[in-house]
This record gives sequence, structure tokens and C-alpha cells, in this order.
Amino acid sequence: MLDLGAGSGRDAAALAALGHQVTAVEPTAALRAAGERLHQGAGIRWVDDALPGLPALLAEGARFDLITVIAVWMHLAPAERATAMRTVAGLLGPGGMLLLTVRHGPVPAGRRMFTVRAEEVLDQARAAGLRAVHQDERGDLHGRGDVRWSEFGFTNDR
Repeated sequence: MLDLGAGSGRDAAALAALGHQVTAVEPTAALRAAGERLHQGAGIRWVDDALPGLPALLAEGARFDLITVIAVWMHLAPAERATAMRTVAGLLGPGGMLLLTVRHGPVPAGRRMFTVRAEEVLDQARAAGLRAVHQDERGDLHGRGDVRWSEFGFTNDR
């Protein structure tokens, strides 16, 4: 399992607790260090790398059965997203699944975020050889009325 933009490792830890081998990729040193400290002994492998290219991870040549990209995609500039989708699709093993969420709403002060349309995500995934198996929109789990989330699930049928 691969958790891209793992932050402090909440999702990576949940996957590891279910018995999965998990690689957590986090480019921000402080978040990565916090995750390593919080989830010490969980069996999570932490990697310093970043989208859109993930050069360190690609150099390893690994493929993953599940890739999560939760609350990350809207931080990528429009010009980065097509490359990022091709990169992620290339890391997905045959029959593997990609789960991706996108935040919509006001941009918090000091944050870099961009508008992402669902059609763009679907088109880029299709162009990268992935098939959409889930698409939905939901409210914010933290109760922020002005924030919504798009959820996507894709499979690699290659």
C-alpha cells in the first residue's frame, strides 16, 4: 500500500494496523518526522518524495496494490496534475486501486490550493490508463459548511 502525501500518517497507520505493508510518502520534513514518531513500531516505511514526479519512489521500481492520495490533489498546480496522474498510474500494479480525494472551498490563509474539476481528474485518469469505479461528493467531515470533498476510485485493468 502507498499513501501519497501521508502527512502525520493517520491513513498509513490505519492500513498498517490492518496488516498491510505500507509506504508513506511525505515531502514535508516536519510532518514526516511527526508521523515517524507517532507511529513508531507500526511497520510503516517513510519516504521523502513529492508529486508530480516522485523520483525517489520511481527509482525503486515498486508497484502497489492500493495507492491513496487523500487531500493532496488540490495542492498541485494545474500544469502538474497530468504528470502526477501518469506517475501515480505507473506505480499502480495490475488490478490495483487508486483512491483520491479533492477538497473544494475557500483556501485557508497561507496555503497553496487550486480549483480541481471532477472532469479533469476523470479525463487524466483515463488518459493514464485507469478506469473510474467510484465518484461521489460529500460534505466535510469536520463540519465546515463551506468545504466539500470529491471522492474518486480508479482501477488499473492493465
